[in-house]
Amino acid sequence: MKFSHLIVINDPLSPLIEPLTCDQLWQGLVLRAEEPMRFVPHLDQCVLLDRSGDSLQRELRYGTLVVRDEVKFSPRHEVRYEVPAQQDIPASSLTMSIGEPQEGLLVVRFDYEDATPDLANSMDAFYNEFRRSAYQESDIDTIRIIRQLADEGRFDPL
Repeated sequence: MKFSHLIVINDPLSPLIEPLTCDQLWQGLVLRAEEPMRFVPHLDQCVLLDRSGDSLQRELRYGTLVVRDEVKFSPRHEVRYEVPAQQDIPASSLTMSIGEPQEGLLVVRFDYEDATPDLANSMDAFYNEFRRSAYQESDIDTIRIIRQLADEGRFDPL
């Protein structure tokens, strides 16, 4: 399955939306990787196993399910989550890319990919549609939390 969508962060035509700086947005996306329990409601524990250069190795616990992943950072550009195949979980990835298609218009593109077939009229297609909806809602929540933390001054320069 492949799935992509955009969330508009700053839109010059929508003055009611409080703008975020690219720095605030970047810090929020990094925080999501470093402290995922702030962003993922059903996550019970996250252990950072290793941090080297521009990547993190993590172990995520959802009840009895344990998932290991790697997060790679391209500063101020993208955060990429890679989950290798493990137990009953197929390999998958999520890339969050910051873009500015025109001055003042800041967006985040979310790209999901895994090995699940995307065949029409199959049970997999039904579940994939459900997952797409859940991913999109989770990403909207991520941006909402980043905005809230920015409003609280979490990303202000020291």
